[in-house]
Amino acid sequence: MMNKPATIERFNAGASPQGCPVPPDQRSRMNQFLKFAIDTARDAGALLKEDHSRPKEISYKGEVDIVTETDRRSERLIVDRIQRVYPDHGIIAEEGGGCATKTPKYCWHVDPLDGTTNFAHGYPCFAVSIGLTEDGVSIAGAVFNPISDELFSAARGEGAHLNGKPIHVSKVEKLAVSLVSTGFPAHQRKNSINIDYYWEYTLRSHGVRRDGSAALDLCAVACGRFDGFWEFRLNSWDTAAGVLLIEEAGGTVTDLSGRPFKPGGIETFATNGRIHGEMLETALRVREGATKR
Repeated sequence: MMNKPATIERFNAGASPQGCPVPPDQRSRMNQFLKFAIDTARDAGALLKEDHSRPKEISYKGEVDIVTETDRRSERLIVDRIQRVYPDHGIIAEEGGGCATKTPKYCWHVDPLDGTTNFAHGYPCFAVSIGLTEDGVSIAGAVFNPISDELFSAARGEGAHLNGKPIHVSKVEKLAVSLVSTGFPAHQRKNSINIDYYWEYTLRSHGVRRDGSAALDLCAVACGRFDGFWEFRLNSWDTAAGVLLIEEAGGTVTDLSGRPFKPGGIETFATNGRIHGEMLETALRVREGATKR
């Protein structure tokens, strides 16, 4: 019989990890950072919306991992603005336009177009995601879908919002009646272990959705549209904003063993908190079965 980590027992008992308390004198600075992230995400999103109906200039970073000229234009807009306003901050951006300095106190994690494949095919599920970390902890973030005109935002200790209105995770108590989501890598797809998890969660829930944008999937958990989300090997630009949104909306994000999540972690398990223990237990059963094969 599999031994469950103590962290999973804690989730089953109804507890959840505590967020980092924020001293009042830091909140004003964080809200300034958040306003910058929101304004920049909206401007980059306007560029995406403008290009959405135009013919796409597509190239490939791998066998099927595509990049468009719009990715690059959006990233240039965001990175240039960060460098102008916050020249001493680090930047990690998906298309390589960042300039991460040696262990910067503040670092921006930028996905200029999360859901590039959707964008290239005209499927309106994509977003700009901008998150800021302080000493490795997410403190502000914005995710903007320009097609639906939905702006998700959060600053640590200030709650999560959708178009300025507070949002909260769902109150679903059981995995069996939940709706969850996931994503698959664009590279090394034949070696992806996620198909086993996809199968198991499909059998144990109301269904699994795969929309092709991790940033928006995380936002959907934060506002209660999804009750859980998991994916493997996401990058920090995929999660820095979305994970903060979930935590500020009352949810929980960990790795598979229930340890606190950090941007760029190999395993991302995000839920409303209520089904977290079941999500982790199911994942561990899948992993144990895969190990035995």
